[in-house]
Amino acid sequence: MSRPTDVRPIAASLHLLPIRTRMPLKFGPEITTEVTCARVRMTVVDRLGRAADGWGETPLSVQWVWPSTSSYESRHVVLKDFCKLLTETWPSAGLDPGHPMELGHAFLESVLPTLHREFEKRREASEAMPWLAALVCDSAFDLALHDAYGRLHGVATYDTYNPNWMNADLAHFFRADDDQGTSFQGKYPADFLVSPRPDSLPAWHLVGGKDPLTPEDLTGAEPDDGHPVLLRDWVRRDGLRCLKVKLTGTDAAWDQERIIRVGAIAIEEGADWLSADFNCTVSDPSYVNDVLDRLMRDHPRIYGMILYVEQPFPYDLEEHPIDAHSVAARKPLFLDESAHDWRFVKLGRSLGWSGVALKTCKTQTGALLSLAWAKSRGMTLMVQDLTNPMLAQVTHVLLAAHAGTIMGVETNGSQFYPEASSPEAVVHPGLHRRTNGRVDLSTVHGPGFGYREDEVVRELPEAVMTYEVDGKRPVA
Repeated sequence: MSRPTDVRPIAASLHLLPIRTRMPLKFGPEITTEVTCARVRMTVVDRLGRAADGWGETPLSVQWVWPSTSSYESRHVVLKDFCKLLTETWPSAGLDPGHPMELGHAFLESVLPTLHREFEKRREASEAMPWLAALVCDSAFDLALHDAYGRLHGVATYDTYNPNWMNADLAHFFRADDDQGTSFQGKYPADFLVSPRPDSLPAWHLVGGKDPLTPEDLTGAEPDDGHPVLLRDWVRRDGLRCLKVKLTGTDAAWDQERIIRVGAIAIEEGADWLSADFNCTVSDPSYVNDVLDRLMRDHPRIYGMILYVEQPFPYDLEEHPIDAHSVAARKPLFLDESAHDWRFVKLGRSLGWSGVALKTCKTQTGALLSLAWAKSRGMTLMVQDLTNPMLAQVTHVLLAAHAGTIMGVETNGSQFYPEASSPEAVVHPGLHRRTNGRVDLSTVHGPGFGYREDEVVRELPEAVMTYEVDGKRPVA
């Protein structure tokens, strides 16, 4: 089956936007002080020859996608090189025309794995770029594809995830699942999405491992830029009710004390919820269980405030198939880095994980498939941040609004690089500043993802690479 609305990509451009954090952000054992955002423009053409551009953006968060003792810059260069390769590959891959879910899925299944393997062979490096890094690089292109499709047809992208636009139901994508015949035939992503979406969501604030909590934690090197530094000041200024606590996963005493300190401030300032993020550093469930059990015994109120636990164990579930049932028996346990796609969500569920933390940086296509599979099996959802600025914040919060999470959305770009999004904040102020503990996306509307980027006064750096099929681009 095919439709006149089906599209194929014919051109792509890659822009790289460097950003520095106002304060260091600790990811597991590493510290982040800078990030490059990959912004992609993709042109698609439909069967009638009509063309449109779309945009996608994601931070290339080196320490998150590729934890390593290798230098930051060596990994950073590899990610940028892979993005350049994707710029050429997307228009030239010869994908059959279709809906973005179908094209994105075909690329994920048939093109990206081969591209990743061949890229690694050419590098001949001792340390391979992880699959998670390949997904993050691809996500900007996948997002741009979904945006371009909506723009071409003059509709919101989220309004196209149904049988009126798609050629295939979810059974097509989940055909590797033994019971897909009964579960997914005749169902589409729209069947698992919230509609109409809410225009306001509770906002989760990230308490990084290096963030000062009280005046005693200050070093004198903190910025004096008009934005809060201490946790208590953040809670008061933004009216925060939800605090995500980054932990080490290797120092139980420090982790325990960190949760207690953050919890005490939360109670004093009227915040309601905590989450605990161990960032893939734990190898034994007893570590997490002991931390939680001591909290339950000695600080029951703080224990009760913990809404969920996020990704304690190494993200490669196949290599580290740790039985997580004992942790999930204490608190809801959410996959994050491990949730590469719906197959890993399925594996995680069999190991005891009870929820999934979705991210647009693992592709819009993949996020929607993981969402549908998880919801169909009774798993709960969150949408977690990759410290998304600028356009990346729009798609990030849109996913949370349509997903139906257990509690809002994590959003911390305004903490770590608020000025990076100043031009976008003029158009979408509620997305880039949290007010009364919430983010507001009522300004996001129009075709595609509703970026309204033509109203944003931002001069993009020159594209580092542009690739067009046959060297020409149809006029929209």
